[in-house]
Amino acid sequence: MDNIKIACGRASQELAERIVRAYGSELVKTEVCVYSDGDFQPAFCENIRGCDVFIIQSTFPPADNLMELLYMIDAARRASANKIIAVIPYFGVARQDRKDKPRISIGAKLVANLLTAAGVDRIITMDLHADQIQGFFDLPVDNIYASRIFLPYLKKRNFENLCIASPDTGGTRRAGSYAKLLNADLAIGYKQRPRPNEIANLQIIGNVENKNVVIVDDIVDTAGTLCKAAKALKEAGALSVRAMCVHPVLSGKAYENLENSVIEELIVTDSIPLKKPSDRITVLSTGKLFASVIDGVVCNSSISNLFNYDHFKDIEMDDMLIEN
Repeated sequence: MDNIKIACGRASQELAERIVRAYGSELVKTEVCVYSDGDFQPAFCENIRGCDVFIIQSTFPPADNLMELLYMIDAARRASANKIIAVIPYFGVARQDRKDKPRISIGAKLVANLLTAAGVDRIITMDLHADQIQGFFDLPVDNIYASRIFLPYLKKRNFENLCIASPDTGGTRRAGSYAKLLNADLAIGYKQRPRPNEIANLQIIGNVENKNVVIVDDIVDTAGTLCKAAKALKEAGALSVRAMCVHPVLSGKAYENLENSVIEELIVTDSIPLKKPSDRITVLSTGKLFASVIDGVVCNSSISNLFNYDHFKDIEMDDMLIEN
């Protein structure tokens, strides 16, 4: 369709190319003028007047990634785009979803306000850290789940004596859904965290003896929780421990922590590009998934089938795996 334009920011170039390839389109030509002081100005290099414009950009640090998305939304609005849809595979600051101590901001709400003020008409994102963030927007938000590609991957690997684990009590619902669909056992890690990115102790609730355990979570940051959970699972008798996390933030000593851990494989999506390759990390592409959502928005058709596991049960492994 000539009135559909798909563009991207610099942070999500590779993922955007996979999305348009799956959608059967091409990316709109854009350019970014970078000034000597580090300031920058993105621009569309072709006419988008009256078009529905999809802008693909994850908002992981640095903050320039968020600012670039805001600039592109504003540029599209000023170029008389009909509708502007922000495709944000990883919605940054999603962990700042509430005021849980005095004198702090609610960053996720602030970003929602900024996106709205910039002129966005719709948000497409994946595995929000907190589902209630959808309510921070007074516009449509499609929060899709990476389980639609994770579940087929686990099915194809066909692990015996499979057990799904959550690294903390907050992820119990997610892990429970995986365990139910895979007909697997469930284990839960109970942790006490004195401050961010630091864990005092962690205990395992559930029987993991002689089980192949897969830890599921939405974000892997420093991998501290993940590695401690994996160690506790091994000490509790697990045969093997893998981890499946949607967004590979992988900051600080994350790579070092993974290399020194008992985790045999970390399975992630391409919502955030890896800082460096690792033999322990398997990357699954979300290109086909996001292309399906974009097609649903364009055709004004239901995307509820994307929340149905059977929709992606026959996906080919080659369509998901990315060399890293």
